[in-house]
Amino acid sequence: MKRIDAVIRPERLDQVKALLGSIGIQGASAAEIRGFGRQRGHTEVYRGTEYSVDFLPKVLLTIVAADEQVPKIVDAIIEGGRTGKLGDGKIFVTPVDEVIRIRTGERGEGAL
Repeated sequence: MKRIDAVIRPERLDQVKALLGSIGIQGASAAEIRGFGRQRGHTEVYRGTEYSVDFLPKVLLTIVAADEQVPKIVDAIIEGGRTGKLGDGKIFVTPVDEVIRIRTGERGEGAL
């Protein structure tokens, strides 16, 4: 099993979610986060004062899936999240040793 963490633009979440649904992904978690990378921030003016916005809003999407599903999931995230501009995000794939469904006690891929 693998854990897929994707940092994407907030406005691309609906497209990514639709593509994940179309390949049969039934569960994911999303959290609003703030971050910066090569995109850097920008400056804004508020009430006549200029200030720098370094941390930009992003969405952290987390999915745990069977190994054979990972390439389809990654492709769906790339297709739905890509704009071609700086700040499109990153995808991290890491191994998961065990998953346990709390309600039933199921373990492994059956708990997904």
